[in-house]
Amino acid sequence: MRILVTVPWGEPLGGAEAMLAAALAGSREEGHELDLVFFEDGSWPATLRDAGFRVAVIPVGRLREIPRFAAAVLRLARAMRSRKPDLILNWAAKTQLYGAPAAMLAGMSGRVVWWQHSIPERNWLDLCATALPARAIGCTSRTAARAQARLRPARRTFVVAAGVAPPAAVSSPAPGAAPTSDAVPVSSQAVHHPASLELPTDVPIVGLVGRLQPWKGQDRLLRAQALLRERGRRMHTVIVGGDAYGLASEYAASIPELINELGLTEEVTLTGQVPDAGPYIERCDILVNASDPEPFGIVLLEGMSRGVAVVAVDAGGPAEIVEHGCTGLLARSGEPAALADALEPLLESAAVRERIGGAGRERFMREFTDAAMRRRFFGALQQVADGAGGA
Repeated sequence: MRILVTVPWGEPLGGAEAMLAAALAGSREEGHELDLVFFEDGSWPATLRDAGFRVAVIPVGRLREIPRFAAAVLRLARAMRSRKPDLILNWAAKTQLYGAPAAMLAGMSGRVVWWQHSIPERNWLDLCATALPARAIGCTSRTAARAQARLRPARRTFVVAAGVAPPAAVSSPAPGAAPTSDAVPVSSQAVHHPASLELPTDVPIVGLVGRLQPWKGQDRLLRAQALLRERGRRMHTVIVGGDAYGLASEYAASIPELINELGLTEEVTLTGQVPDAGPYIERCDILVNASDPEPFGIVLLEGMSRGVAVVAVDAGGPAEIVEHGCTGLLARSGEPAALADALEPLLESAAVRERIGGAGRERFMREFTDAAMRRRFFGALQQVADGAGGA
């Protein structure tokens, strides 16, 4: 297939970009031609050009800037006519707002698919994106697909779970690959290299990977740690990630303050921004995803791929990845007490951690590798292109 993909961000910000990068990495070997149109310039378009992909940048500005919006739609329509794709894949609700009108101008509205990376809650962006023509909407979890199906007009939805490369395959990233797990380029704020971390050996190491943003739940994990200490359960927490791109500077600044307030100064390590979370995850005994809600939770796959026991909230994507008590543990909510309750059995027993980590790795290798994801991804898009399959 020839697929034109519209991408809103010029930097690889997180899980949505990691999923697209995994699809790109093996696309040509599988006979697919993907052209990319970015709505802003940055390091990622440059990386993909160097890797041999056909990349264009069409700056769009803000949606309320009507003349710029119209100009961007016209340029995008010209690109569609020139490239004649079999499918137009708008890689987010925002790009659907530009890509669908452009496809209409180009006479290609029947070729439009867009990807729902969130769990929609009837916000204006999702409502507008859904109102525009689309042959189908892709989702990364059944939870997101169910929420999307409640929006009107009803559009066909399909689900493709994300995947990541097994650890042995990511020591040398594939051409065009984006950093994973909300990792970002190292800045002057990065404070630790994984090999140089001085971590205790007499307590379990608990990691959380993600940008410092409220919905990621770093504060809730820290409060859970304080509760566990009151119960006599010790742990050392490693928070991997920083204030990537200044998205939540106030929250990021509050985390060291909270650590001091809770008396956890000697029991928490902050790595700052890192280029690759994998080596840090490998030093953990337990990996926590405290996000609530979480559309998918790709970082859980990175933990499972390394045999690290994982803990997540029993909602959204994680509830579809983690089999409670078998391949991980699910907390009843993202609140500190619930996270503490889910962590406690793993803190108590190295044998339980080993059993769950091993089972998690086995499930990862069966279902969630990047190769498995590409088969699902391109298979689903081919069905859409052919007009096959159900809603």
